[in-house]
Amino acid sequence: MLNTQLKSQKLLAGLVGAGLSLMSLNLSAKSLGPEISQLLTQATEQDVFEVIVTFEGNKAVDSELMSIIQSAGVLGGVSLKSLPMVGITATKAQIEAIYASDKVRSIWYNAPLSLENDGSTQITGVDRLRADSSLRHKGMPYSGRGIGVVVNDSGVDGTHGDIKYPNHVVQNVLAQTNLNSLSSVLPITYQEDVDNTDIAGGHGSHVAGIIGGNGAMSSGKYQGVAPGAKIIGYGSGAGLFILDTLGGFDYALTHQFDYNIRVISNSFGNTSDTGTDFNPDDPTNIATKKLADNGVIVVFSAGNSGSGEGTITGNFKKAPWVITVAAGDKTGNLASFSSRGVKGKGGVVSINGEQLEWQDRPTITAPGVDVISARASLSSLSTLSLADDSEIMDINHVPYYTSMSGTSMAAPHISGIVALMLEANPNLTWREVKTILQETATNMPGLEDWEVGAGYANAYAAVQSVVDQQRTFGTTTKLNRNFNAQAQTSVQAEYNDTVDFSPVGDNSGTLINVSPDASMLMVSANVSDNTIGLSLTSPSGKRYGSSIALPVLGQNIAVTAPAEAGEWVLKASGIGGLSGVDVDPLGVTNGYAVPGSIPVKVKIVKTDGYTGLDDVAADHPAKAFIEMAVSEQLVDATENGFKPDDFLLRQELADFLTLGAGVRQSNKATQVSYTDVDASYSAAINAVTQKGAALRNTAQDQAPVMLTDTTMFSPTEQVSRSELAYSLVQSLALQETAATFSGDITVVYNDERYTLEDQHTIPDHLKGYVQLALDLGILNAYFDVHQGRFDLEPKVTVHFNGDESVTRADYAVAATRFYNN
Repeated sequence: MLNTQLKSQKLLAGLVGAGLSLMSLNLSAKSLGPEISQLLTQATEQDVFEVIVTFEGNKAVDSELMSIIQSAGVLGGVSLKSLPMVGITATKAQIEAIYASDKVRSIWYNAPLSLENDGSTQITGVDRLRADSSLRHKGMPYSGRGIGVVVNDSGVDGTHGDIKYPNHVVQNVLAQTNLNSLSSVLPITYQEDVDNTDIAGGHGSHVAGIIGGNGAMSSGKYQGVAPGAKIIGYGSGAGLFILDTLGGFDYALTHQFDYNIRVISNSFGNTSDTGTDFNPDDPTNIATKKLADNGVIVVFSAGNSGSGEGTITGNFKKAPWVITVAAGDKTGNLASFSSRGVKGKGGVVSINGEQLEWQDRPTITAPGVDVISARASLSSLSTLSLADDSEIMDINHVPYYTSMSGTSMAAPHISGIVALMLEANPNLTWREVKTILQETATNMPGLEDWEVGAGYANAYAAVQSVVDQQRTFGTTTKLNRNFNAQAQTSVQAEYNDTVDFSPVGDNSGTLINVSPDASMLMVSANVSDNTIGLSLTSPSGKRYGSSIALPVLGQNIAVTAPAEAGEWVLKASGIGGLSGVDVDPLGVTNGYAVPGSIPVKVKIVKTDGYTGLDDVAADHPAKAFIEMAVSEQLVDATENGFKPDDFLLRQELADFLTLGAGVRQSNKATQVSYTDVDASYSAAINAVTQKGAALRNTAQDQAPVMLTDTTMFSPTEQVSRSELAYSLVQSLALQETAATFSGDITVVYNDERYTLEDQHTIPDHLKGYVQLALDLGILNAYFDVHQGRFDLEPKVTVHFNGDESVTRADYAVAATRFYNN
């Protein structure tokens, strides 16, 4: 778990719990929220608004504070049990009367928000799967029905309505192995049939809700991925040790047939075991191999030590038979904190005569940012988040749900998807499950497998692949592609260094010299006893920051930056310098951490050249863009070169969009849907012509990213600039914005907007897309300056040339600009 908003109460409480003493924060400021302020300016006396009133101090709302609400004439509302907050409906006059009290800290509008777990189940296609009447098991949507999933975690709160014991959580085990309490070797013991085993952290209940919560306390709004699955909680408390988790594996093996255990979800990591090779003798690897051999799919979180290379938290997450999950957000991006592997690193091990290949990378990516799920009733962590949760969900849901971020949230999402797949076919092996997940994943633009695995999970396609084994998926994924053009890289320099930190005074930092031919700079550190973050500042002043070495985040930290020639500055900062919380408003310190020298590892990677680009001349104006697009795998060359000046064909655009624009695979797979399409392009063309193709379109309800008629695709026709504007903007899921456009198409030059002279040549349904492509800097306009013999000032005219055909070089330029958006 990663609490992305390390601020106010949560930050302070977490640090105090870690044994740190900080100066108090003066965060109190009388404020009327911006939304309610705007609404009140136009309100009538009869209008009522849902607002959240927060009082000064930290005590719960008592009779004295409640009298302020009542004296304003407000009769009803919901008050929180621990925090000084109450949600009410009130008129303008009532709000103003309450706000006048010196005991009121703020009044905030209870605005509807989209930060929900149903956003997670939308982007991965779980919601689409449920809605598809053609995908049913015994007349019912797939829900993981009958599949036992072990939550090997801090425990599960079976008193929560979404994961009720013994109906939904079918077994709940309390187990904690304290070796210091034992005077002799005894069999492992645990207590079964416990209503609530999540008595400290709240982490396991949140995980259980993501896997299979039924959403009972929110009318289904925060339903998990596989609400039909049988949850088995194995809780060892908030502080886990390896022996505790091994106990969970052991329990799953011992009771596999009692509860049809087919999946075990593990959202923990060993931050002292980062950057290490897979070791088959690790006890965790021994345990998970036995589980895999017995038909149990093992799922791990990748870790929260990103964004640098080699930050996966545990060699056991690299086992060939486990699924390791990176964290993405709900728009299809990779979370900055998500742990990465090492490019090209792996090996082969022999286990019982079987040759198995391991790779240092995640398997797949799933939602792990701002995920709402079950709040444990006795959770100390959840209590700290009440204030933030009241800002992002309905006040009546706050007692039952909380928002967390981390790969801890991504792993159970995949565990739920695996349960759906096993319901569709219980005979699947770990190899088949892992292959299907990867072959149905969606490419993530500009990211490679060592960062995100095969890409973003697609539950809809995965279950479809299980149900209809005749469909061939995977032909559009980067993981299965043999690229004709590639960037060739090597390690230019790799060395150990130190960077000093002091809470006061000038931290000059450590200098790193980067040569012009370098392409990437990476710095990492393993910090077990300090609250440090690293930052890199480029010669031009760009700053890149790492995660923070905190007990709840992990001790391995790393930062990666695109290389820029010159002298870089590496600095260490205390938590106040990187967390985003102003714990030192006077600026007299460098943040809070213990002074000392931090050992770091510096790695500089350089690009040695490119394959497949021999026909791109050294003076070609798009050469740098082509190389950038190739290095980020946004485009590919043909078998006979890149052919930069050849016109881009529609079938090539389909291929490039699936490669680098975040387009989901089609469930038609490689079926030939258009009579004029060659089979080699059918998978890409089916993908770009399906409804809801853009990964960013989480509801999967927008028009395709390429337009066509019902029977013909015209694959060898050239692509116009207007058509390209449509495809790239639609891939950003901006259909609604484009559709609302009206008026003239304009472009900015020297802080002035100029109207396109040729806008009449652009079809009406594409005008909004052209405007957005210009505003986002994806495509350019063409300027001409005319000045007559007697004109005092020149006249600037602008054209878009929407009917002009796009070359392959043109697309590489646009794709690079698109990627930056």
